[in-house]
Amino acid sequence: MMLNIDAAKKQTYDAIVVGSGISGGWAAKELCEKGLKVLLLERGKNVQHPDYPNSTKDPWELPHRNELTFADIERSPIQHRHYAYQEANKHFFINDLENPYTEVKRFDWIRPDVVGGKSLLWGRHCYRWSDLDFTANLKEGVAVDWPIRYNDLAPWYDYVEKFIGVSGQSEGISHLPDGHFQPPMEMNCVEADFKKTIEGKFSGRKIIMGRIANLTQPVKGRGVCKSRNLCHRGCPWGGYFSTNASTLPAAFATGNLTLLPNSLVNRVLYDEAKGKASGVEVINTETNEVTEYFARIIFLNANTVATGFILLNSMSSRFENGLGNDSDQVGRNLMDHHKHAGATADVEGYEDYYYYVRRPNTLYVPRYRNLSNERKDYRRGFGLMGGAYRNGWHSHIMSEEIGVSLKENVQTPGQWKIKLDGYGECLPYQENRITLNTDKKDKFGRNTLTIDCEYKSNELNMQKDMAASVAEMFEAAGFKNVKSFINTSAPGNTNHEMGIARMGRDRKTSVLNAFNQMHDVKNVFITDGSCMTSSSCVNPSLTYMALTARACDYAVKELNRLNL
Repeated sequence: MMLNIDAAKKQTYDAIVVGSGISGGWAAKELCEKGLKVLLLERGKNVQHPDYPNSTKDPWELPHRNELTFADIERSPIQHRHYAYQEANKHFFINDLENPYTEVKRFDWIRPDVVGGKSLLWGRHCYRWSDLDFTANLKEGVAVDWPIRYNDLAPWYDYVEKFIGVSGQSEGISHLPDGHFQPPMEMNCVEADFKKTIEGKFSGRKIIMGRIANLTQPVKGRGVCKSRNLCHRGCPWGGYFSTNASTLPAAFATGNLTLLPNSLVNRVLYDEAKGKASGVEVINTETNEVTEYFARIIFLNANTVATGFILLNSMSSRFENGLGNDSDQVGRNLMDHHKHAGATADVEGYEDYYYYVRRPNTLYVPRYRNLSNERKDYRRGFGLMGGAYRNGWHSHIMSEEIGVSLKENVQTPGQWKIKLDGYGECLPYQENRITLNTDKKDKFGRNTLTIDCEYKSNELNMQKDMAASVAEMFEAAGFKNVKSFINTSAPGNTNHEMGIARMGRDRKTSVLNAFNQMHDVKNVFITDGSCMTSSSCVNPSLTYMALTARACDYAVKELNRLNL
């Protein structure tokens, strides 16, 4: 039998990156700029900047005024659980019926199905982690120790922030390190007074403007944020960071990138003779054709749960439990931030004040629990997001008024209100995990996943404190009709899935080393949320980007040293 060597050469690259979301886009950019020929594989359909359907449409230009139909909900019973799934952007999301999974307990696996992935849909908050986060496991004897500390990542935070553009300001908060910021967005009058009151009455509590990857100054190839707050539709001006508007153009500019949408990676190919990964097996989602692509190094950035599937599905005689799974940690320690506990209140006065534009940002209250005096009912902590606003015409939708009085009332700003919602850390639990399900198949005939994940007493006790402490601040500020709430989100709904292939110092208890390199398969790197050893309470995407840039730098140096 003769081998088709020429065909194999055409399908061979220096590097393969799986997934085009926030971390995958960064991996493609970094590897291309370092001179590697890179194949970027994305299971979803292509979306090119600045062509985002519906990005500039008003509600009345949409067939159902941006509301979902029964058919939408039937096709996407999981996706519609999330607030971002709307008529205007439903084309970004996956079809749940064709891509099923099994929920032992409710898990909202919210998945885009386009080039750019969650970078088109993320909340854009960008906060650095600190050693409060990187040392917590070690100090508390929880899970395993992170193999890195803040100083290892600080220069990479610098590098990433300068490229993506983060609006915010320095605050001198030790556990929320300052970075490189564009001018911050502004607080409205109620928020500014709330800040003064709370910081005066509560030692250690700060109210700051959210640090967010929406531009207040232009950067190369991108314009400033227009404050439309329609980010989930895609931004034609590149006003916020996304793969499509930022890292992909940079990667293409090198001439080294090949992008293949509609390319679903099924498994990593492992060469037992060489002890390395040789490439990936890909299913074309339009034709069902199966193709193998080859590379010297592979970056897995398919997004935590999907990356977990690829690893578990990459079985061989060497790795019967999944690629690089000698530790039995692949698929375990699944985490997400828990939310939807806080309070609302009415604010009296300020009737002569209003605001304009739809600011795509919130206040942020950095963590203030368990910084020195540890609580007995839960470990770690939470941050708060939200802000003050005035009711508008929406509050009259159910009004029975008609005519002149209705017209006058809908044009009159309503009462000032304020709301803060907590985002809390989830501990890593080995039993929170994903496993292969060989009984249920997807539309391509592949095995699917079973997800077994829940919040436990630590997270639920934290939820109670979120609600109580926000109500406490609102009462202290003199607000009226203070109402606390606890509507704990299901895991997955915050879209901050982390874990399942954690970093660590010991190959017996972790999957990746300090440079996001698999202990057992040296030429495979994982820099999406899969790699996280704990979850902190701040948004993780900036950390994914910094870890990715750092890992790419290391990987290319190792390639040049002929160590991979």
